Amino acid sequence: MSLHLTRDLEALKKELLQLGNLVEYAIDSAILALHNRETTLADRVLQIELEINEKEVLIEEECMKMLALHQPVAVDLRFIVAVLKVDNDLERMGDFAKNIAKRALDLAHLQPVPVFPEFVVELPDLVRTMVRKSLDSLVTLDVDLARSIIKMDKRVDEINAKMYLEVRRLITEDVTRTEAALNLLSCSRHMERIADLSTNIAEDVLFMVEGKVMRHMG
Repeated sequence: MSLHLTRDLEALKKELLQLGNLVEYAIDSAILALHNRETTLADRVLQIELEINEKEVLIEEECMKMLALHQPVAVDLRFIVAVLKVDNDLERMGDFAKNIAKRALDLAHLQPVPVFPEFVVELPDLVRTMVRKSLDSLVTLDVDLARSIIKMDKRVDEINAKMYLEVRRLITEDVTRTEAALNLLSCSRHMERIADLSTNIAEDVLFMVEGKVMRHMG
């Protein structure tokens, strides 16, 4: 590997970690805005999402430049391909964080409705953990950590499925809760999608280390 390629790969990794930190902050802030009814924090997420978009484009451009200039092979090529995929996944996480923030803004002006504790505590904790660990596994290329993230996704799916039943119950009991309940359901779905994208990153780590495509393998 040339010194120039080594330097560019290290710079690329730093850029990706900066993007990851922005996305983590956006997700944490969006969830806090949702549960604490903090409109100022929700507005901040909308601004951060614009920064995430800019960083995503920058990283994609750097990857394309490296492919053209260095023509990497083997592990280095897999790393750059994986970064392109992770870059896109992180940007989409930012979009879902923005969507949660928008729902938080709507919910702040509606009467609160009670929901089951897994949605309030367990689901956000799972999602935040999956995002953080997926980035950790990417930096350290820890395949065991990556596999543990994939296993966590099942529990997220279970809570999201339960949320559909909860929202149906809330609306059946009191139709005036419809708008708030549907907003909460949207937030549950957005968190579930963030967990899916974290799983994608974990699968990309397995691709980088083992050269195996894990998606759609069940």
